[in-house]
Amino acid sequence: MSDSQIPGYAAAYRVLSIRMDEDTRAQLEVLSQLNDRSLTEETRVALEHWVERSKTDPSVKERAESVRAEIEREAETKRNAIAAIFGESTGKAGPKSSPRGAKQADDA
Repeated sequence: MSDSQIPGYAAAYRVLSIRMDEDTRAQLEVLSQLNDRSLTEETRVALEHWVERSKTDPSVKERAESVRAEIEREAETKRNAIAAIFGESTGKAGPKSSPRGAKQADDA
Protein backbone atom coordinates (compact mmCIF):
# COMPACT_ATOMS: atom_id res chain seq x y z
CA MET A 1 0.00 0.00 0.00
CA SER A 2 1.47 3.41 -0.92
CA ASP A 3 1.55 6.30 1.57
CA SER A 4 -1.21 8.11 -0.32
CA GLN A 5 -3.53 5.10 0.13
CA ILE A 6 -3.19 4.96 3.92
CA PRO A 7 -6.41 6.29 5.50
CA GLY A 8 -5.79 9.64 7.19
CA TYR A 9 -2.30 9.96 5.70
CA ALA A 10 -3.00 13.14 3.75
CA ALA A 11 -4.40 14.81 6.85
CA ALA A 12 -1.22 14.19 8.86
CA TYR A 13 1.48 14.76 6.23
CA ARG A 14 2.10 16.79 3.12
CA VAL A 15 4.18 15.55 0.21
CA LEU A 16 7.61 17.09 -0.39
CA SER A 17 9.61 16.17 -3.46
CA ILE A 18 13.35 16.68 -3.29
CA ARG A 19 16.16 16.25 -5.75
CA MET A 20 19.47 14.78 -4.64
CA ASP A 21 22.50 13.30 -6.29
CA GLU A 22 22.80 9.56 -6.80
CA ASP A 23 25.43 9.08 -4.07
CA THR A 24 23.31 10.74 -1.40
CA ARG A 25 20.25 8.79 -2.44
CA ALA A 26 22.18 5.50 -2.38
CA GLN A 27 23.45 6.24 1.13
CA LEU A 28 19.96 7.17 2.29
CA GLU A 29 18.58 3.93 0.83
CA VAL A 30 21.22 1.87 2.65
CA LEU A 31 20.53 3.72 5.90
CA SER A 32 16.80 3.15 5.53
CA GLN A 33 17.42 -0.60 5.08
CA LEU A 34 19.78 -0.72 8.06
CA ASN A 35 17.23 1.12 10.21
CA ASP A 36 14.35 -1.00 8.90
CA ARG A 37 12.48 2.07 7.64
CA SER A 38 11.10 3.14 4.29
CA LEU A 39 13.08 5.67 2.29
CA THR A 40 10.32 8.19 2.99
CA GLU A 41 10.48 7.56 6.74
CA GLU A 42 14.28 7.73 6.78
CA THR A 43 14.16 11.07 4.95
CA ARG A 44 11.49 12.41 7.31
CA VAL A 45 13.51 11.37 10.38
CA ALA A 46 16.66 12.97 8.97
CA LEU A 47 14.84 16.22 8.26
CA GLU A 48 13.27 16.26 11.73
CA HIS A 49 16.75 15.89 13.28
CA TRP A 50 18.07 18.73 11.11
CA VAL A 51 15.16 20.99 12.10
CA GLU A 52 15.74 20.28 15.80
CA ARG A 53 19.48 20.97 15.45
CA SER A 54 18.77 24.21 13.59
CA LYS A 55 16.58 25.43 16.45
CA THR A 56 19.64 25.58 18.72
CA ASP A 57 22.01 27.09 16.13
CA PRO A 58 22.92 30.63 17.27
CA SER A 59 23.24 31.94 13.71
CA VAL A 60 19.76 30.63 12.85
CA LYS A 61 18.34 32.25 15.99
CA GLU A 62 20.02 35.55 15.09
CA ARG A 63 18.60 35.45 11.56
CA ALA A 64 15.16 34.57 12.92
CA GLU A 65 15.19 37.66 15.14
CA SER A 66 16.20 39.79 12.17
CA VAL A 67 13.37 38.35 10.06
CA ARG A 68 10.90 38.81 12.93
CA ALA A 69 11.92 42.46 13.31
CA GLU A 70 11.44 43.04 9.58
CA ILE A 71 8.00 41.41 9.70
CA GLU A 72 7.06 43.71 12.60
CA ARG A 73 8.28 46.79 10.67
CA GLU A 74 6.27 45.77 7.61
CA ALA A 75 3.19 45.08 9.75
CA GLU A 76 3.49 48.49 11.43
CA THR A 77 3.75 50.17 8.04
CA LYS A 78 0.62 48.38 6.84
CA ARG A 79 -1.28 49.16 10.08
CA ASN A 80 -0.39 52.83 9.68
CA ALA A 81 -1.47 52.79 6.02
CA ILE A 82 -4.83 51.27 6.91
CA ALA A 83 -5.28 53.78 9.72
CA ALA A 84 -4.47 56.65 7.36
CA ILE A 85 -6.93 55.37 4.76
CA PHE A 86 -9.77 55.01 7.24
CA GLY A 87 -8.89 57.89 9.58
CA GLU A 88 -8.17 55.66 12.54
CA SER A 89 -5.76 56.58 15.28
CA THR A 90 -2.56 54.53 15.42
CA GLY A 91 -1.78 55.67 18.93
CA LYS A 92 1.02 57.91 17.68
CA ALA A 93 0.80 61.67 17.89
CA GLY A 94 0.49 63.35 14.57
CA PRO A 95 -1.16 66.27 12.83
CA LYS A 96 -4.94 66.15 12.90
CA SER A 97 -6.75 67.11 9.79
CA SER A 98 -9.88 69.19 9.94
CA PRO A 99 -13.05 67.89 8.38
CA ARG A 100 -13.54 68.79 4.75
CA GLY A 101 -15.42 72.04 4.38
CA ALA A 102 -14.51 73.40 7.84
CA LYS A 103 -12.25 76.07 6.31
CA GLN A 104 -14.92 77.04 3.82
CA ALA A 105 -17.43 77.56 6.67
CA ASP A 106 -14.95 79.84 8.46
CA ASP A 107 -14.36 81.89 5.31
CA ALA A 108 -18.04 82.62 4.81
